[in-house]
Amino acid sequence: MDEQQHERQIKDGGFTIPKSGARDDLVIAACASATELAGRIVDCYRRRLAEGRGQAQVRFLDNLEGRFKDSETRIRIDCHIGGSDVFLIQQLLDPVAGAGVNQNYLAFLIAARAFREHGAGRITAVLPYLAYARQDKPTKYTREATTAQLMAELSLAAGIDRLISWAPHSSQIHGFYGAAPIHLLDPQNLFLSEFERFRGREEVIVTAPDAGAAKLATHFSREMDCSCALASKYRPQPENVEISEIIGDFSGKRVAIIIDDMIASGGTIYELAGKLIRTRGIEELYIGVGHNLCLTEARERLEELYRQGPLKALVTTDSVPQTEEFRSLPFVKIHSLNDILCRTINRVHYDRSVSELFLRE
Repeated sequence: MDEQQHERQIKDGGFTIPKSGARDDLVIAACASATELAGRIVDCYRRRLAEGRGQAQVRFLDNLEGRFKDSETRIRIDCHIGGSDVFLIQQLLDPVAGAGVNQNYLAFLIAARAFREHGAGRITAVLPYLAYARQDKPTKYTREATTAQLMAELSLAAGIDRLISWAPHSSQIHGFYGAAPIHLLDPQNLFLSEFERFRGREEVIVTAPDAGAAKLATHFSREMDCSCALASKYRPQPENVEISEIIGDFSGKRVAIIIDDMIASGGTIYELAGKLIRTRGIEELYIGVGHNLCLTEARERLEELYRQGPLKALVTTDSVPQTEEFRSLPFVKIHSLNDILCRTINRVHYDRSVSELFLRE
């Protein structure tokens, strides 16, 4: 694209403001569980356009999803979308509405197929929480499907052209989507901003609860100029976690920042927190996670840690709609993804670099 003829940049976030007639075919669509988040993304997009006095338009399509009496999902698009650049948003787990992963994934796949069959020019899936990403390989010595790859193949067969997701469990997801462009948004900058006050402090140690979180925690600790530790865990049974060892130098450390991709039942973080307090002399705990699945077991465990005193704060996002039970907890801080997803959609729409959003000076 000729930048002088078609677009200009505003300084805030590198948001592209097109001149009139330049790619006015942007459509942001939402399945039922993502309607609230998608609405905030659209409001953010339109506000940024207005601030930059842009002439482009963004269409918002919601109310796509319906049900037949036998519970079959129906997707209906009520306007012409031929040639449009469609960003299809779905929150694959919705504990607020009680909509489970399987139901929401199927609705997303049907919606993608509907847009493909009716002429969308390009379909980008926006799945903030990428369900099934944990199943990226069979558990050792078991006979399991690589379900993450299956879901990728189904999404491509349904008609998506690319994927945007937030803090997925494994970067191996890249390989499951073949040649389709994948944008896996990194939560590190969010955590750096939130825990900036701990930068360079000798009494602070960053801790990864398992090998899967080690890379994120290591990069985070380097940026924070803090020490890093790694926990080793195993599961004697599917719902039980034991922390066998914590590797790291805890001399003079009294504050631990636990960094992980998500909290499900909270068992791993609960066991790690207990061991850090009992055996490593940690007095204060701060937790940063990309996703909170809002399970009752996690809330009860976190509340117990807070009542006991060491847990000071949990930082997470609305990649999964957060229940009122979690929103009301005094130690929980929820960051909305509407702005980062708004700017990512803008950059993908105008074929600009997404990674530039995450570069720090």
